[in-house]
Amino acid sequence: MKSLFVGIEIGGTKLQAGIGTSEGKILHMITGSVPPEPTAETILSWFEPAMHELNEWAGSNEAVIDGIGIGFGGPVNSKTGRTLKSHQVDGWDEFPILDWFETRYSMPVVVENDANAAGWGEFKCGAGKGTNTFCYMNIGSGIGGALIINDTLHNGQGSGAFEVGHTRVPDPQSPGTYSKLEDLCSGWAIEEHLQRTVLAHKKGYLWDKCEGNVDNIRCEWLTDAILQSDPTASKALDSLTKLLGFAVSNAITLIHPEIVAIGGGVSLLGDVLLEPLRTKIDEMVFEPYKNRYKIQLAELSETVVIVGSILLAAENSTKLDIN
Repeated sequence: MKSLFVGIEIGGTKLQAGIGTSEGKILHMITGSVPPEPTAETILSWFEPAMHELNEWAGSNEAVIDGIGIGFGGPVNSKTGRTLKSHQVDGWDEFPILDWFETRYSMPVVVENDANAAGWGEFKCGAGKGTNTFCYMNIGSGIGGALIINDTLHNGQGSGAFEVGHTRVPDPQSPGTYSKLEDLCSGWAIEEHLQRTVLAHKKGYLWDKCEGNVDNIRCEWLTDAILQSDPTASKALDSLTKLLGFAVSNAITLIHPEIVAIGGGVSLLGDVLLEPLRTKIDEMVFEPYKNRYKIQLAELSETVVIVGSILLAAENSTKLDIN
């Protein structure tokens, strides 16, 4: 029978499970949303019918599932398979997620931070193919990152590394202070900033589009707002790219990767985000490194964590077979 692997994504807003080959090709996917007022238990309960469906799919296609890879939306201890914390969902502190899945499904399980899983997927199958040193940065409900050096996912001491969203940058809302990049530039932070500033000015494209209800304003509206020369949107984008530029230029100066790939929901802004971000990075990066790196969009879109998790599951299975 064919040997296939399951990839699982547990994010701040999104839940996914997919089955695929050891090369990272997805064959079947199931997607859901984190429920209102979620807990670890309610999220894990979503995966029980999902795993049942994937097992049935494998059986009907003359295949067997030989491992599970999990990309978790928060820091994890990849050596013990325990989640350390979720910054968006309660109940994940020191949770034995590897044991939870291994006990129920009797197969090898590997656990990684979702940004690490995504970065590995992009390195093997997306924007990082052919590189030696590669950085991945996810900008969504939070901001995460992954670093690959010499074909190896750099995982610090086993509990993650390259946590770019938790680096500090100057806070434009409180001059003289510093805040986490994630608190200022995540999708939720961008929306809150737009809602607050549009309500204060009550004019422009965003004000007209939201029809006076600023709670409806979404990050993805920025593209059209910029094209319509909305001054609030222009100022917000300038601040966003300046802060992201601080973080990315520092990462390049320290690591000097060939490519930095930007993924996550905010990356869907495309060139509206990418072009001014490249300009800001060029202004701040270590001078000898200019023109010796590329800033580009990630390629795997919504499937990136699943692809990376499937690859990690396959590699984990191979290691166990060798040992």
